[in-house]
Amino acid sequence: MKRKLTAAIGIAGMMVSIAACGGEGDGGSDKGADAKELTVWLTVDAQNNWPGLVKAADAAVKKTHPGVKINHEYYGWPDKNAKLDAVLATDKAPDVVEMGNTEMLGYMVKGAFAPLDASEFDNSDAWLDGLKASVTYQGKTYGVPYYAGGRVANWRKDVAASAGVKETPKTYKDLTAALDKIQKKQGDKFNAWYQPTRDWYAAMSFVYDAGGAIATESGGQWKASLSSPESLKGLKEFKKVVDSYMHGDKTKDESDRYIVYGQGKSAMIFAAAWEGATAEDPKNDKTGKLKGNLENFVMPGPSGKNMPVFLGGSDLAVPVKSDAQALAAEWINAFTGSSGQKGLMAKGNLPNNKTDLATLKNDPKTAVPATAAESSWFVPMAPGWGQVEKAQILQTMLQSIGTGKKSVEAAAKDADAAIDKVINTK
Repeated sequence: MKRKLTAAIGIAGMMVSIAACGGEGDGGSDKGADAKELTVWLTVDAQNNWPGLVKAADAAVKKTHPGVKINHEYYGWPDKNAKLDAVLATDKAPDVVEMGNTEMLGYMVKGAFAPLDASEFDNSDAWLDGLKASVTYQGKTYGVPYYAGGRVANWRKDVAASAGVKETPKTYKDLTAALDKIQKKQGDKFNAWYQPTRDWYAAMSFVYDAGGAIATESGGQWKASLSSPESLKGLKEFKKVVDSYMHGDKTKDESDRYIVYGQGKSAMIFAAAWEGATAEDPKNDKTGKLKGNLENFVMPGPSGKNMPVFLGGSDLAVPVKSDAQALAAEWINAFTGSSGQKGLMAKGNLPNNKTDLATLKNDPKTAVPATAAESSWFVPMAPGWGQVEKAQILQTMLQSIGTGKKSVEAAAKDADAAIDKVINTK
């Protein structure tokens, strides 16, 4: 997915009126079961890439509710939340809204979304862990996973072959041995692995692979844990990667990684699955050599297992101010149910559930992202997580580590202190 997933943080001011609207039930609602009109907000991804699935969901709802009118509005990712924040302060909220999975938490904390009964939705008992976590807050379900996007390793077969590497690495030892050969062959101005220092999605994969975590919860309180022995082990391995293979600007994030990759300045990236394909697009491929030379593979972790990846994706939620909550839930199930997932997979997306994901592992074209998605992590579902992201605490820590401004231990200790100040604050 060509977007940077960030937590929703700009909603506090418009939540006073929402708090009075309830949303404290056990899940599910009969409110609006006989509604005559439904308003659905989706991003332009659906409008541009799978409009037929939207029409199919509409048709399914209209079949059981003759005469119902379904309105659709489509938004770009940068615009959607500002529009949503404004409208949630009024009485004209949409009935269904698409959210990036890390955007969900801030809205759930503030009571913006109605609780749902997960059992009413297809494959809910097999939702992918990273997506299920994103719609769950304090034991209640406030959304339905829509589709997922994982992270994979991608490298240039031609560059690897020129260094004498003929096979895709299966273990982390194999990977680093191959990268050492590539680095030696290409010279120290080349990035054997272009790994932006501020890319916290990649860095935290190392942390979770080592058994660490950003923060842990006990007795309803969250506490940062980047200074734990396990987390430090992961952070030190991440620093080793940056020191050994990343010879570019060590103050950068991952936003233009696919552009840098397309410029031929690196042999490998660990990135969202779409980034390799985007790099080899003729408008981004400045080498003229990437087409047919890029290969995805499952990122091996230092632990000996597949690297746990951050599982991005989209969810669908029902605003608590909706007058058509039950009908909205029906539409969501029609759109994200079994037939909808097949349609989404046909468009290159990962499904929202493990059952369908298993079928993709048998297809060579989809086996890598499907296998990678089986092992995933997600951000702490803490009330103040949005403030952690807003303050860019993890990025600051990683830049300090990558540039050598601070030791791993000192940077982690400072990050823990900064996280602890806000992570339990609504």
